[in-house]
Amino acid sequence: MKYAIIADIHANLEAFQVVLDDIEKQKCTHVACLGDVVGYNANPKECLDTVRAMNIPCVKGNHDEYCSSDEALEGFNPHAAEAVNWTRRQLNAEDKKWLGDLKYVRLVSSFTIVHSTLDGPQRWGYVFEKLAAAASFTYQNTPVCFFGHTHVPVAFIRDNMIRGGTYSKFKVEPGRKYFVNVGAVGQPRDGNPKAAYVIYDMGESSIELRRLDYDIAAAQKKILAAGLPARLAERLAVGK
Repeated sequence: MKYAIIADIHANLEAFQVVLDDIEKQKCTHVACLGDVVGYNANPKECLDTVRAMNIPCVKGNHDEYCSSDEALEGFNPHAAEAVNWTRRQLNAEDKKWLGDLKYVRLVSSFTIVHSTLDGPQRWGYVFEKLAAAASFTYQNTPVCFFGHTHVPVAFIRDNMIRGGTYSKFKVEPGRKYFVNVGAVGQPRDGNPKAAYVIYDMGESSIELRRLDYDIAAAQKKILAAGLPARLAERLAVGK
């Protein structure tokens, strides 16, 4: 089996379509989604409809949770809050129910998927370094777990110690555990504006990070036309 692992689409239809085209070209047999289908960008309904139609395993991201409820957004970044409120108006009751019903953690084939962390998936913690990864490894019952949320692709490996760093492609070796961030489809934050996703080739036991150019200008134009904060458009071009 050859899994495409996607995360943090964030309503960026231009990036999502390019990723889906590449998934087909790479002859992936399955797809799994790590959440945050919506939020920030201008096509939440279209991206959500596409994910739902694909009928793939998907876990809940923090923006999926925020956008599917009517709870007050206390302590929110103003730009993020504005995007959540705008997104709420674009989704119907059925969309919100689908997002709200998503699980925080799922077992897919022989690996695990989660949006944020395994030790407290509903608390939306960020994993950037080894100490935070260690907490998730404690709860990881499969050799491989994929996560998102930070929009920064990084792989943590636990054998006798925990190591972490950027990657392009590596082998999954027996006796080790891997906690792997797949980067973001729709809003990269690692200084590289290209859309990101991962291919997990279970036949050859490899994990490969894919980076793809997409029409950033078109996505930016839609954000501005929707009346969303200009900052959300600007950051796409710099990947931050």
